[in-house]
Amino acid sequence: MDPNSICRKAKRLAGKQAELCQTQPEIVSEVAKGARLGVRECQYQFRYRRWNCTSHNKYFGKILQQDIRETAFVYAITAAGVTHAVTQACSMGDLLQCGCEATRNRAPPRPPSSSSSGDGVKWEWGGCGDDVEFGYEKSKQFMDAKRRRGKSDIRTLIDLHNNEAGRLAVKLYMRTECKCHGLSGSCTLRTCWKKMPHFREVGDRLLERFNGASKVMGGNDGKTLIPVGQNIKPPDKQDLIYSDESPDFCLANRKTGSLGTRGRMCNSTAMDISGCDLLCCERGYREETVVFEENCLCRFHWCCVVQCKKCLVRKELSLCH
Repeated sequence: MDPNSICRKAKRLAGKQAELCQTQPEIVSEVAKGARLGVRECQYQFRYRRWNCTSHNKYFGKILQQDIRETAFVYAITAAGVTHAVTQACSMGDLLQCGCEATRNRAPPRPPSSSSSGDGVKWEWGGCGDDVEFGYEKSKQFMDAKRRRGKSDIRTLIDLHNNEAGRLAVKLYMRTECKCHGLSGSCTLRTCWKKMPHFREVGDRLLERFNGASKVMGGNDGKTLIPVGQNIKPPDKQDLIYSDESPDFCLANRKTGSLGTRGRMCNSTAMDISGCDLLCCERGYREETVVFEENCLCRFHWCCVVQCKKCLVRKELSLCH
């Protein structure tokens, strides 16, 4: 999943990935940032779950070789991260190949529902809108290349679907931001532009899709995916899909990519997935007191230094057996 490691094998690459590695290394650098952004968000979203999106290479690689829900989320959040990072780099002027979004052919923005349409305010596109189309295309070019289109095995179809779901979690949820212009604080002209959703919103949205992911099987033609179970609607483009059930991730298992939950911190009073009963797989937990040092009683001194004292803090932890 690391774009830089993929490019180190560029001699064996072909097509769009090799072209990007050889001709646009600065874009590949942003692709790598996006992949790391996706993994960090994965670790945040799964921080209280038995599988916590560990970045340990041997175990993470095993997850990617399966077709379980967790694999679906990793592919989706990584494709979303690449889309977000490349688009952001365009807006910041870090890439020569792109810039702000072109708005010439777009209809004028609608005023927000809170303002009346007859208030005499003129609206127009301006500022520096995020060129999400460029980020979307580069994410597609890089992330989908390894899973070649036209190849008809079920795993390829599933991975391509989840990549697209991740990109759409960015592309379809652009928001409009505006700024007022006028004399003495009036708003005679409102300039608006499109911005991407914050990446935490993207992660939250994809976690919802993970919780409602659809199990699928390959059709007889080898080119379609069919939902498993009766009365289940076919997944749409934004849904995450998988074909195999996940292991329980309770015990360490290199084959499945599970590190187990032994030694993990849990919440002894919570009844949800972060609670000790669920996280520790009913093995029980132990209480442990830790003492650590942290900054405290900080003061700002003119100009411009913050000075802090060191305090010892005692904390009670619950750790899985």
